Amino acid sequence: MRRILAFLTMLFCAAPVLAQENAAPAMAQDQSAQDKVVYHIDDAAEQALKALRNMRNQMEVAPNTKIVVVSHGDGVDFLFDGARDPKSNVEYGPLISGLKAQGVTFEVCEITMKRRNLTRDRFVMEADYVPSGVVRVTQLQSRDHYAYIKP
Repeated sequence: MRRILAFLTMLFCAAPVLAQENAAPAMAQDQSAQDKVVYHIDDAAEQALKALRNMRNQMEVAPNTKIVVVSHGDGVDFLFDGARDPKSNVEYGPLISGLKAQGVTFEVCEITMKRRNLTRDRFVMEADYVPSGVVRVTQLQSRDHYAYIKP
């Protein structure tokens, strides 16, 4: 009787641990399907290449992540057609195209465009436009519960 009681006690204690170990991979997959991130770029020269590489890595590990890149001020410059990183001379276009194909959204602030006299034909075709970059970041964070990354 003691052996049976000891066995049942051990089984009772081990069951939650075993169930948790088996559920962990499924839970991780479910969470990655729900991940939403806004990348905030306001200085292309300092942030763009790092951000694009971070996004590429993130999509590699968690391909169901919803990523929105919001650019304003000097941050819009990496979305110019033919733009290159000033330090490494890497062209941004192919990185942007690859990420766009994976569902990443690239948004340009129209207030910035107006203040800098920029027209849509200056930007890569993957760019989308929002009335205000700062308002868009605020909405994504507060209303839509996006995680915030500023590389």
